[in-house]
This record gives sequence, structure tokens and C-alpha cells, in this order.
Amino acid sequence: MQIIRDLAALHPAIAALRAKGRAGHEQMALVPTMGALHAGHMALVAEGRRRASQVVATIFVNPLQFGANEDLDRYPRREAEDLAMLDEAGCDLVWLPTADQLYPPGFATNITIAGISELWDGAARPGHFDGVATVVAKLLIATLPDVALFGEKDYQQLAVIRRLVADLGLPIEVAGVAIVRDADGLALSSRNMYLSSDERGRAVALPQALNAARDAIRAGTPVEDALGAARDTLAAAGFTDIDYVALVDAASLEPLATLSGEARLAAAAKLGKTRLIDNIAV
Repeated sequence: MQIIRDLAALHPAIAALRAKGRAGHEQMALVPTMGALHAGHMALVAEGRRRASQVVATIFVNPLQFGANEDLDRYPRREAEDLAMLDEAGCDLVWLPTADQLYPPGFATNITIAGISELWDGAARPGHFDGVATVVAKLLIATLPDVALFGEKDYQQLAVIRRLVADLGLPIEVAGVAIVRDADGLALSSRNMYLSSDERGRAVALPQALNAARDAIRAGTPVEDALGAARDTLAAAGFTDIDYVALVDAASLEPLATLSGEARLAAAAKLGKTRLIDNIAV
């Protein structure tokens, strides 16, 4: 596995990888990450290996997507462990850019995706998706993969990136990969390591509340009542600052008052100091 830290070395390394393509496969898959890797990230790499001849991953904790009072400084960083996991998973190249390479002196460009980025996490974390869109655009342009893989746990992020790629006309497929969960149903997340043992035990209320709401809606319970019960479940488990519990259209992310077509149930709330998000298909 190659490890690239300098942007000038990235382009020839990518060109060399592309020359090693396998017949019947896309040439290159990209897995962008912020490190602190877990089995969910490895599922992205595995899907990349299935679909493409070569898999490139990036590790970069992007300062643009953190708000003033968020966890940029304490976000987990464990480079050696991450690189070992990627190597074992069969990743071909890892790019670890520094902030000054992605945002050189005088950097003045910001990408805003109107509409879809302004709901839910966008409303709770102003400017977050501007930071996501800006860094992902730079990562995609620097590597120009055939397919880029993102986890469905960050479902709104996936939708924003799909809009970004479509609007910019980038010749890249954006593929979502199903959420990987612990045995008790909690979605894997780098932020789960912030949870105390007691909080980790109570965190399972998040997927349980969404599953119960899905079952209730399918059984004919009014959406508003099912969402209210989910909020009560979260509050009883000790969640605070419940940013949203919503039934949304799977494509537009607009809220739904009744179930129609493909939809997702999504929620975000804090447990202690840790903000957790989750979503399920309905």
C-alpha cells in the first residue's frame, strides 16, 4: 500500500494505479474518510475492491466542516492504526493531505449546495455542509475516481455529494454503502468512542426508536404520533438536544406528513456530550 502525503506526488501515483486496471472492472474507487476507522469504513473499502481495480482512500480531518463549538480538536486521530486497517483491507493507496495543501494561503472558494443542505443537519450545524462539499470537491478533483463510496449513516451527506457531483458535471459515480451496525443495532461511528460505558448502553435507544417508529408508521399510526413516541424514547434514555426526528423523502429529504414512496426515518440527538445520528429506510 502506497502512502502519499505530498500533493505533487499524488498525481503520478494515481496515473500509475490506473495503468494496472483489470478487465471488466472500473479503474479506481475512492473512499474519503476522516480517520478513526472502523468496520463501516472497511465495508466501503470492500465495496471498492468489488467494483474497481484499485482503491484509494483519503484521511483528512476537515476543519471547514466543524463549527466553532464542535469537536475538531478532540476528534480522534490514530494514523498508525488507520493505515494498518486500510493495508489489511487491500487498499492500494492512501492520501493524507495537510490542511495547507487543500487550503493554500489565500484560499477563498466555498461551495454551497442550496436546498438539500439547509435541512436537518444543515440547520443544526450551520456551514457544516459547505465544508463537506468544498473538501469533497477538492478530493474528487484531485483523484478523479470512477466511483466514490460513502456510507449511508451520513445519509444527508450522501445526498449533498450526489447533488454536488451532478451540478458540477463530474464524471464520477457516487455510491452509497449500507450502514454497518454493532450486534445491538447501534450504527458504527468514529464518535462512538466518546461514549462512556453507561452511555454506550443507552445509545441503542436511537436505532430502537427509529425501528419502532418505522413499524408503527407501516401499521398505520399517524406519522406525527410515531415521531413523537420516538422522541419520548430518546428522552427517556437520556438523550438531550434532540435536533430532529423526521420522516423524509429519500431523494429530496423534504419532510413527509404521510408515508409515500421511498422514505427514510432520520434522527440526531446528544447523549452526554456526543451527538449521534442515524437513519433507516421505510
